Amino acid sequence: NCNFTINSGGGKETPISEKYFIIIAEAVGLQLKKSYWETVGTPQMNRMLITLEDAKENGDTNVIVGETGCGKSYVSKLFANAYPLDVHIVTVGSNDRITDLMDKVLDKIKIPQSKTKSKKILDIVKYFKNKRFEGRKQMLIFDEAEYMKQPTLCSIKEFYDNLIGECSIVMIGTDQLIDNIDKLRKRNKTGIPQLYRRIKFGIRKLPMIDRSFKQFLKGITDKNLINFLKENCDNYGELHDVLVTAKREADRLNEPLTEQFVRVLFNLPKIG
Repeated sequence: NCNFTINSGGGKETPISEKYFIIIAEAVGLQLKKSYWETVGTPQMNRMLITLEDAKENGDTNVIVGETGCGKSYVSKLFANAYPLDVHIVTVGSNDRITDLMDKVLDKIKIPQSKTKSKKILDIVKYFKNKRFEGRKQMLIFDEAEYMKQPTLCSIKEFYDNLIGECSIVMIGTDQLIDNIDKLRKRNKTGIPQLYRRIKFGIRKLPMIDRSFKQFLKGITDKNLINFLKENCDNYGELHDVLVTAKREADRLNEPLTEQFVRVLFNLPKIG
């Protein structure tokens, strides 16, 4: 018999909280609830995983560029889940300053935040160098990097210079990231030409989205719904938002998944 209690002192046994079983299940990839969205090996996903694996293994700096909704953040999280102790994802906000970004990094690696920018960088660099010395191959991912402004981009150059060979750095974003860097470089903004030189041959552009969505629509039998999804969804993200909501509601109401059902669910004009 399995014992799901712990000794809480004084000879008392306390049941282990359900939340710990959920954490363990998530860590080993065990699904506890019905999934309405399966992971699909798209060309974008395959290209990203190869790039991330190579970067982590070799301590490379890469820039991954892809369309909105092609699964960049989703794949990054999958990769990080496979290496929970080594891969750290920081999501860039539209209003983030240099110190904000550094504080996010410090929070991810669980180091108390210092007061000065120079001390923050020193603490971050020291952490990753120590991990490398321990034999850990670390990776720092900056997601939605198109929001990075000039000073923040310059801090990436500083990270690169201090962490080359010690920790992989990957920036992930849309074409806006490269466009922004190009504009700043042509205007000879401080630090940007130097940054561009360091990342120029590390830029990896993902394949375009297949808007037939054939990899995702294999289980759908209503042809009208398939055509509706192709006409109304611009990317995998939008397709996810429609299908997950529609499948869940169809299950709840015990209704077939059809175009008419989806139109009613999203308050769209009915057909026929």
